[in-house]
Amino acid sequence: MSIPNHILEQLNSQADLISIIGRHTTLKRAGGEYKGCCPFHGEKSPSFYVNPQKNIYHCFGCSVGGNAISFLRDYENLTFIEAVNELSKQTGIEVPQEEQQNVSYQRSKPKPIAKPQHQTPKPSFNNSTTQQLSSVDNPSSATAPPDSSNDGSIDNDNINTANEYSDQYDYENSGRYDGLPPNIPYDNDYNSAEYNTEPPAWLTGDDAFVGSDIDHASADKDGNLYELLTQIQQFYQHNLTTHPHAQHYFAARGITEQSLDVFGLGYAPFGWQHLEHQFPQDIEGLKALGLVRSSESGRDYDLLRDRVIFPIRDNQGRIIGFGGRALDDEVKPKYINSSDSPVFHKQHVLYGYYESRQQRANRWLVVEGYMDVIALHQAGIYGAIASMGTAINEAQISRLLTLNPTLTLSFDGDSAGQKAAWRTLEVSLPVLGDDKELRFLTLPNNHDPDTFIKSHGAEAMHEQIATAMPLSQYIFAYLSERHDLTLAEGKAKLMSQVRTLTALLPKGSSFRYLLNNDIYQKLGGKRSQNIEAKDALLDFDGDMTISQQLQLCFLFQPRALIDDPIESIWQQTGIDGLNLPAHIKQKASSDALRPLAWEDLQDAALLDVVSTIKRCLAYLPTDANAAAHFILSNLNPLTQEALSRNWGSFYKTLITRNILSLDEQIENLVSQLLERNMKKKIQELVKNPDHIKATIVRIQAQLLSNWLRAQQAEQSAQMISI
Repeated sequence: MSIPNHILEQLNSQADLISIIGRHTTLKRAGGEYKGCCPFHGEKSPSFYVNPQKNIYHCFGCSVGGNAISFLRDYENLTFIEAVNELSKQTGIEVPQEEQQNVSYQRSKPKPIAKPQHQTPKPSFNNSTTQQLSSVDNPSSATAPPDSSNDGSIDNDNINTANEYSDQYDYENSGRYDGLPPNIPYDNDYNSAEYNTEPPAWLTGDDAFVGSDIDHASADKDGNLYELLTQIQQFYQHNLTTHPHAQHYFAARGITEQSLDVFGLGYAPFGWQHLEHQFPQDIEGLKALGLVRSSESGRDYDLLRDRVIFPIRDNQGRIIGFGGRALDDEVKPKYINSSDSPVFHKQHVLYGYYESRQQRANRWLVVEGYMDVIALHQAGIYGAIASMGTAINEAQISRLLTLNPTLTLSFDGDSAGQKAAWRTLEVSLPVLGDDKELRFLTLPNNHDPDTFIKSHGAEAMHEQIATAMPLSQYIFAYLSERHDLTLAEGKAKLMSQVRTLTALLPKGSSFRYLLNNDIYQKLGGKRSQNIEAKDALLDFDGDMTISQQLQLCFLFQPRALIDDPIESIWQQTGIDGLNLPAHIKQKASSDALRPLAWEDLQDAALLDVVSTIKRCLAYLPTDANAAAHFILSNLNPLTQEALSRNWGSFYKTLITRNILSLDEQIENLVSQLLERNMKKKIQELVKNPDHIKATIVRIQAQLLSNWLRAQQAEQSAQMISI
């Protein structure tokens, strides 16, 4: 199978190389890089470096080096195809199963542009003419836009769902195809050569774009989409210099000449077919990029017209697409992005990432739009990026948190902006380890970064970023506005949402406990939830076994089994990565080294509860009492009978005490069961000696005991009593 080079480049650039290599050696930040002991030659002094900006690694000891694919292939012994498929799963970048279209396209011989024999009279416009042209917006009109489809390329700065092409008119079918766009220009002057039937001045006149010279000899050669995009960007950039009204837009927004050059900003002129005029040999390439489209009647037209242009670059700095903003705020949609193509995939691109990386940005700030990125960069605040009209995804957040453990999100204070911030929060939680931090910046007086910098300056913006709200405060502030906290019901609903959020955090996260407890305290809780839960269990029935208590806890909080507690404890204690002497490893059976499972506890009732909950998780009602009865109805009759006797009073006890979370109590109960299981194993091995197995179990028991003592010490320090 042949995989296009641009797919391989995207996989290597988007891969989380720090995480991939971090599975095999400990990496620590060293300036802009990470260093550690080389996993290839087992050194004691670190000489192995990973550069997250370039996404490459190199060892100065053994000279090994490469990218994500080479590491998976050379260290993890994967084949090339296996490494590619693994990165495809991690990044979400689709790898073609068969050879598909790549970045090449067939160039064609240009069609001659015939100069008309007679000059079309220049029309005069009055109100009736304007009304006639505006009739294209009427669905009942006899004529229709060239294409009424919407490819979803509208940027997030404009969530209006109006027809993307409502300003287009089929002049061919109406008998009036004379090159006139339906939009009336700003100065109402239609005497420009751009609006008659002759080729426009920018194509044939003295100020023609220097790239317009046609190389007829190259018609038989394949074109390259990256090269074509570069030429189109230069064409748009040139047009900005010849259209004062487009220059005025950027000047009014305070954009400097230097920023125009750094970001390669430009202008797409009026006219339906300026790209075809400019690049007559590259029609196939223009269509592959989605910049030229075909109407239902078969006429080609340009996607971007009378819009200022924002070139979009990939991580290597290559132009891969364009964003266009209407100069008139009344035109909808305000922003249009070029559609996905063989070189442009919106969900994997962050606008401003390349420019920030060129400035060696250290702190990263997610903003909403192109102008915010440019304004911050222009003010010397590097590291601002924006997504391409789609929500930023988990892989992108993970990459930014690798570059810096603190990531700030700056969204508008309106309803749409705050919804976007909340969606981003939910996406971020699975990759938010205890060493990572998410902050939220909502600027005062409905400012966005662009307008705030203009009003208050760069220093004030620096201060706003430095004092951005931590995640824990933002969650409470956001939810407290949506629930009546004067009522117990409102508090319960808020805590329910908090528990749903914290369940998304990585396995073993201590932030989960701390956030739940912190918000409980904010709601007026006088004592730690865990003390209250423990007291509730003791007061309910002090004679219950550990297994019976745990079964009821799982019945009250079944979603605690989403992340298996045994697996979580196994990882937190370090038992899963047990570093045994070589002679023990060689002689140990596979059964002795495998993780403990619920079946190993030899408790039929507990196993019935756990397996039933795992089987029913996707179907459980949100109400805790209803969910418990759903689980009970699916249990073995004997288990069901024993639990049903206690469930009603147990549930009432917890609700009366306002117990909202049993996370730590469940962890404690599971730990006690594991500790008892290991002691039982050791006793059995005394009766039936097995030196290797006994050694392994003793090491596991010691690790568990050490971890339990550390947990108890931490809980004592954290718990607050009256």
